[in-house]
Amino acid sequence: MPVHQLGHLTWDQVRDLDRARTLAIIPVGATEAHGPHLPLATDVVIAEAMARRGAEKLAQHGAEVLLLPPIAYSAAAYAASFAGTLSIRPETASALLVDIGRALASHGITALVIANAHLDPAHIGSIRAAMRALAEPSGGSSAPAPQVVFPDVTRKPWALRLSDEFKSGACHAGQYEGSIVLAEAPELVRDDVRRALPANPRSLSDAIRAGLDTFEAAGGPQAYFGDPAAATADEGRGTIETLGTILCEATCEAIDWLPPPADGSLTAATGGSRA
Repeated sequence: MPVHQLGHLTWDQVRDLDRARTLAIIPVGATEAHGPHLPLATDVVIAEAMARRGAEKLAQHGAEVLLLPPIAYSAAAYAASFAGTLSIRPETASALLVDIGRALASHGITALVIANAHLDPAHIGSIRAAMRALAEPSGGSSAPAPQVVFPDVTRKPWALRLSDEFKSGACHAGQYEGSIVLAEAPELVRDDVRRALPANPRSLSDAIRAGLDTFEAAGGPQAYFGDPAAATADEGRGTIETLGTILCEATCEAIDWLPPPADGSLTAATGGSRA
């Protein structure tokens, strides 16, 4: 089955899709500081790579896939003091997802898959709030509630599939994210700067659990955590493959008209369940 870029289609092409077997994937990121070496759009680059590879795999499973334009703004309070970071209220981010999901459902596309690469806890919370809102009937609308699939890579089992740096929590603009951007958009990396940066092993996730609420307080005065100099495009390509597999497996487990993963064991982690 094909993969379509929604923004490249005309309205009548969307009308003529087999919407009973069509699902939408939306890449979700943020515009925020990622060290002195990676672009502000790093999370969007990663989310789009995850969405694209997941879409290709889902098409092989019999889905017709719409890749939506990415969301590039969300809550990013940890990086808010760094120039270029555009942090919005979690409620705004959540409302945007809700409106997108309901608009899709009004056109008969009732499966929405979220490919998320921004890990700020307020942002994750905004996605979960949107999922709860989308599960409720929309006043005055006869459209069915859209089914939302959200494989949260900050949680098991998905987090366990990612790199040791990712699991350590020292993974903002370090080896994990830097590798993906090197694979996807090397022209956006200031590589001479990246290679000269010392590793910063402080765990951002530990800092969050301790109640610290800025990159500076968490020990990241240049808005990076991890080891940027160790990033490689080869690692990035492998990580994109893993992220695409995660997205595909979570979606196949949640959407009843797709064949489930062979072990059938992942339902609790998808953010959706089979009807």
